[in-house]
Amino acid sequence: MRDALGLSITGQQWVVNAYTLTFAGFLMLGGRAADLFGRRRVFMLGLSLFTGASLIGGLAQGGAWLIAARAAQGIGGAILAPTSLTILTSTFTDMNERRRAIGVWSATAASGSAAGVLAGGILTDVLNWRWVLFVNVPIGLAMLVMAQRALPESRAPGPRPRLDIEGAFTITAGLALLVYGIVGTDTHSWGSTQTVMSLLGGAAFLAAAVFIEARVAGEPLVPLAIFRRRSLCAANGIGVTIGAALFGMYFFVSLYLQELVGFSPLRTGLAILPAGVMTLLGALAAPRLVAAIGPRRQLILGPTLAAVGLFWMSTLTYGADYWVHMFGPLALFGLGIGLSFVPMTLTATAGIPPKEAGLASGLINTTRQMGGAVGLAVLATLAAGTTRHDHTTARSAQAALTTGYDQAFLTAGLLLLVGAGLATLIRPTPQTAPATSTSSDTVAGPATHRTNPSPAPAALVMTNNRPR
Repeated sequence: MRDALGLSITGQQWVVNAYTLTFAGFLMLGGRAADLFGRRRVFMLGLSLFTGASLIGGLAQGGAWLIAARAAQGIGGAILAPTSLTILTSTFTDMNERRRAIGVWSATAASGSAAGVLAGGILTDVLNWRWVLFVNVPIGLAMLVMAQRALPESRAPGPRPRLDIEGAFTITAGLALLVYGIVGTDTHSWGSTQTVMSLLGGAAFLAAAVFIEARVAGEPLVPLAIFRRRSLCAANGIGVTIGAALFGMYFFVSLYLQELVGFSPLRTGLAILPAGVMTLLGALAAPRLVAAIGPRRQLILGPTLAAVGLFWMSTLTYGADYWVHMFGPLALFGLGIGLSFVPMTLTATAGIPPKEAGLASGLINTTRQMGGAVGLAVLATLAAGTTRHDHTTARSAQAALTTGYDQAFLTAGLLLLVGAGLATLIRPTPQTAPATSTSSDTVAGPATHRTNPSPAPAALVMTNNRPR
């Protein structure tokens, strides 16, 4: 991209940051819009936007063109992620069916990072970077046809309330400014004017949002009463720690393999694949395990296993053998993350009234994304500081970099243990089915509440696995 479009270093960073910024900022609005305006309608809107932005980005003739397309992609992704989960939770109301459906959904979402790295390496090596974007177009078009035919239309029961414009603006602006400040720390220090002003601005907007939602809005975008649910808050806290660990692991392992071991992008993707495969297997096994031991115990087990994998990886040394020092930790980390996604999602959406299904789905996606953005920035700062300190002791630059990465893995593992601790706050036997709804939840098309639904909707919601 740099060579073809003449991107500066800052421009290269914003190819990633533009997506991250809009994706995180619009998640809450995307989830709530699904409840208010129809879940299939909003799903297809997000899918159309994501597909169109992918085509425009692949045709980009300049850096600004590509960055704008990536920002539009992020908005489309922010609509798709919570809406797909809302469709799933409102369709599969039988407890066993819902666990299995969330297992498949979580498997594709959780393993997407590894699959994306591998697919990106193949497409870039065999074709060119434009196909990383173009590949979304035929998939998106096929999904639009399938969604129109297979997805029922539904929205929250009762009269459609007025969209909380003030709350939507302040929440979206607050989240976007926070992410802007955080992702900018790769070029500006935490104490720089830009970073401080962005973070303060984001905090001010979010404070205003709390006031609006509590005192002003008649139909708030985010009713604050939802945070009285202890299990929901614990699940979202776990989402923060999992997001930080997941983003950090893929980022630093990729850097280690490419910068210090000398792997190509394709070989790096293959090397990281064990984490993705084990995440997939763990998520597919998670529904049966959660039925046997319950969400709380599984949310202690999963993050703990992933933390052990990161602690093992924090013993890396420069020149370490991949099969001896990386394969095992990657597989263990992936298994732990895969086991965590299903009970985390179930707990975050358990007992939520149908009218707030999109809100709960948007919230768990937002906390995981914000955890990833904040966590990666903090881990990168710690790694850089450790590397600078270690390099002053006359060690080689490569050894100092490895020590910095080890510190990041160690810290990420500690964060996962914090998440495992939060799991103790979850009620021992939380309700895993949504609150009882009436037939008014369906406004058009086939019935949305089925004990044995057809597999088509489950396949369609897999688009939450967002390309990066």
